[in-house]
Amino acid sequence: MWVESVEHHCPAFQAAVELVGRRWNGAVLMAAELGATRYSEFLVAVPGISERLLAQRLRELEQAGVLIRSVVPSTPVQITYTLSEKGSELVDAVRPLIAWGERWLGEGAVAHG
Repeated sequence: MWVESVEHHCPAFQAAVELVGRRWNGAVLMAAELGATRYSEFLVAVPGISERLLAQRLRELEQAGVLIRSVVPSTPVQITYTLSEKGSELVDAVRPLIAWGERWLGEGAVAHG
């Protein structure tokens, strides 16, 4: 039955949309996909995000399993972030949405509603 199908898929869909749609998460994920690995690189790649919020989003994305945090034992200690397999699949899933937004909303558009 159609309603049962919707009820089955809605929680997973909602969780995925909330993860990627949370303010700055999409931009942080795309920055990682484009090669940002260090905190300072994310700050440059995601203009407008505060240092505090970037730290919070990196931590949340790591906890969600889409980013892998690695500590490089050097002086000073270096911390890097890379996309996990789960994160790479999420980026692949978001690409069509980006293309749709560019086509129908225009670059830099903000949905109003």
